[in-house]
Amino acid sequence: MTKSNPVDVLVIGAGLAGLGLTLRVAQAGRRVTILAKGQLTEGSSLYAQGGIAAVFGKHDSFAAHIQDTLTAGAGLCRPQAVEYIVRRGPENIEWLIAQGVEFDRQSGADGAPNFHLTREGGHSRRRVVHAQDATGQAVENTLEALVRAHPNVTVLENHIAVDLICASKLKADPPERNLGAYVLDMTSNHVSPIAARVTVLATGGASKSYLYTSNPDTSTGDGIAMAWRAGCRVADMEFVQFHPTCLYHPHAKSLLISEAVRGEGGKLLLPDGEQFMQHHDPRGELASRDIVARAIDYEMKRHGYDCVYLDISHKSSQFISEHFPNIYKRCLEFGIDMTEQPVPVVPAAHYTCGGVLTDLNGRTDLLDLYTIGESGFTGLHGANRLASNSLLECLVLAESASNDIVKRIDSRSDQAYELPHWDESQVTDPDEQVVVSHNWEELRRSMWDYVGIVRTDKRLRRAQRRIALLQEEIRDFYSNFKINNDLIELRNLVMVSELIVKSALSRKESRGLHYTLDYPQPEKTSHPQDTILVPTNFVGAHLNPLWTSEQQHSSA
Repeated sequence: MTKSNPVDVLVIGAGLAGLGLTLRVAQAGRRVTILAKGQLTEGSSLYAQGGIAAVFGKHDSFAAHIQDTLTAGAGLCRPQAVEYIVRRGPENIEWLIAQGVEFDRQSGADGAPNFHLTREGGHSRRRVVHAQDATGQAVENTLEALVRAHPNVTVLENHIAVDLICASKLKADPPERNLGAYVLDMTSNHVSPIAARVTVLATGGASKSYLYTSNPDTSTGDGIAMAWRAGCRVADMEFVQFHPTCLYHPHAKSLLISEAVRGEGGKLLLPDGEQFMQHHDPRGELASRDIVARAIDYEMKRHGYDCVYLDISHKSSQFISEHFPNIYKRCLEFGIDMTEQPVPVVPAAHYTCGGVLTDLNGRTDLLDLYTIGESGFTGLHGANRLASNSLLECLVLAESASNDIVKRIDSRSDQAYELPHWDESQVTDPDEQVVVSHNWEELRRSMWDYVGIVRTDKRLRRAQRRIALLQEEIRDFYSNFKINNDLIELRNLVMVSELIVKSALSRKESRGLHYTLDYPQPEKTSHPQDTILVPTNFVGAHLNPLWTSEQQHSSA
């Protein structure tokens, strides 16, 4: 046993949600330890190109942004969450500016204070605040510097959380409480417990469960899997967003071609130069992401094409290089000059709309455990995320959760308590590490083939059978050998993939990002239900009553 004084807040994950909450809590005078699997900014937020959706234009309104979000969400957005998050967008942009983030501005632009606002798919107005085409990088780098310099923050890079530490396992009171987490130092390969008054999961989504993704290697669903194992509910995991346009090139691992390229006039073309989006939706290239991705998938399969093309070469070279300098530069590295030729693109897994069920302060079913950002489920996105609402949610939930956490810490005094050491006495060094890499490849291929943009029950059951076999092998490996980050991530990805498939099988309709040939139409109901999965070790709901009355479709 280790007896230790807990840190005030343990933040697991260092994207915009994690960094934003860390900085706010630290500025409020509380001690924070933040974990990053790699370098502090190496998460999905760093690669966000388009920007942050917020109402600033004089021809825009909260009502319009709310309606666009509800429309994209295909009937499954929670209206209270949408209104809460949309209305807090402008003040959170102003908070970022106060921290030193510089957004693009334009003299005489349609908006105050003269932001250059772009328009993306699904938006009826120009409302996306951005920093050229590298908004995530601008925000992350600014917050990273502030977090590193703050005296109340301890930064642990190259550390990955293994599992949460629940009071119920220690027979502590109350049992429905989280006490911290076991953490692997990837440099020393040593696991230690970190005690915390409050633990925050800000680990991002699980797009790495698919063969092709726009996300970095860190997107392995760690927070969702850990919360599920600890007894928390998850919701709407079937809704995996595929970004319509990632660069198709054998050496381009995950290069996203921003939604803003279509927002500024880019056209999708077949290899013979024919436009096709007008046959799928009257909004053409500005249709929501689910429709555009499905249209591209349909055309590729119908004709047997490896890719389609995104063309903005009709714009001037100056316009392209000024609006998309980073995309332009990266494409040139692969021999593609987007000022003169169309860019080959394919859809790729991009965003996990479902996640750990939370209220609008990020509170989960487990006391003292919060989840924010892509790993959480507030109900903002519904069946399909509206472009550039993801960073908005990260910002707003980081603010509301930090306020709630500070109040909770101040309302009680915690005593030091004992946490058990990580037990490795019965395990050995792995003798067949290749098993992990083979299982990783099999999982990602099965998810891509059977749980992709277009689904059937038959395909989903095939995936379910393969995932069950992988689960068995990984449990055996996990129980008998010393763990490393590859095994931890694979264990989490297989768990989250199981939740995605289970959720998809339970939804007997097509809605938003979940499109199945067996049920091609949405159910005719004015009140569609979320898919809420309940673990067998469910700890009991401690959420805002707003979230406790929903129908729970299935349990595991």
